Amino acid sequence: MPENASLETMLRAAAPARTAADAKPNAAALLARDRILRTDQRPQRRGRTMVIGWASGLALATASVIVAAVVMMPQTTARAGAALSSSALLPTVAEVVEDAHTELAASAGPVEPRRFVKTASWNFSVDAGTGELRVFTQLSTISWEADGSGHVVIVNSAEQDPNDAEWYSHSQIPTSGSTEEFPMLPGEFLTPVTDPPGESLAAMREALDALQLPRDASAFEVVTAITTLLGQWTLTNAQHAALLTIIEEAGDVGIVPVTNDRLGRPVTGLRVLSADGAVSDVVFVSTDTGRIVGLERNVIKGDDLLPAGAIMGYQLWDLEGLVG
Repeated sequence: MPENASLETMLRAAAPARTAADAKPNAAALLARDRILRTDQRPQRRGRTMVIGWASGLALATASVIVAAVVMMPQTTARAGAALSSSALLPTVAEVVEDAHTELAASAGPVEPRRFVKTASWNFSVDAGTGELRVFTQLSTISWEADGSGHVVIVNSAEQDPNDAEWYSHSQIPTSGSTEEFPMLPGEFLTPVTDPPGESLAAMREALDALQLPRDASAFEVVTAITTLLGQWTLTNAQHAALLTIIEEAGDVGIVPVTNDRLGRPVTGLRVLSADGAVSDVVFVSTDTGRIVGLERNVIKGDDLLPAGAIMGYQLWDLEGLVG
């Protein structure tokens, strides 16, 4: 069996291809794939492994189908990360982080880091043969051990037309239905952060450095590394406080005023821009707990597949009590 056979099986189960396995992607699909992958901070894969990264439970690409945490939100639907009003009175980044630190100190959180993450995401699949887009919601759960063994469970909703504003306005995270489960043998889950990271600022910097965060990293690169870490670990409040400080210190961070995420939780956004200006990431910070509870990626420079303003990447964490 090929080394990556299990990974390919998982991918196809998550979003089965509608074209032949050896079909070549068209130009639009390649553009989307390249944009998804070019900012990836994951370590090199060796052998038969699986890495959970920033874009949903399984953000991967093959020749015949591309699966990513992507939503093309109709303009008539309200969303977090919408254009800011010129009259909005925005807090500073320092004020947002300070408020979050206060809430983190006062709110309950995990007692210790856990090798367990549940992620809600809004996704699309691209048929590389036709360029057709279909959208769906997903609930992915990963639990793993220090030896690289673990278990992944993925629940997908039925695929829908991306122009269906009615579906978007009532879309829910699926807790039953199309479910796939994937056991991982020792060594199949690859991450350089196998031991629980410490709670100090230095310890969290060390964890991000292990995820190949570049020296003198931009705020966008910092957020990418943080999102990768949050896709692997459920962290404590003290660790979230340290991560927010690291984002603040990276500089070039903007503010999205208080809004609600797609699960109705009040959040403030910290916005960072990619080096090429093609996309921006908005980190959702809960105004109730101070924790980082999600990420939204927005298209700034549109192309034939994804217009400017489309949401390319939407995932939420801290789902206890909200989804099964």
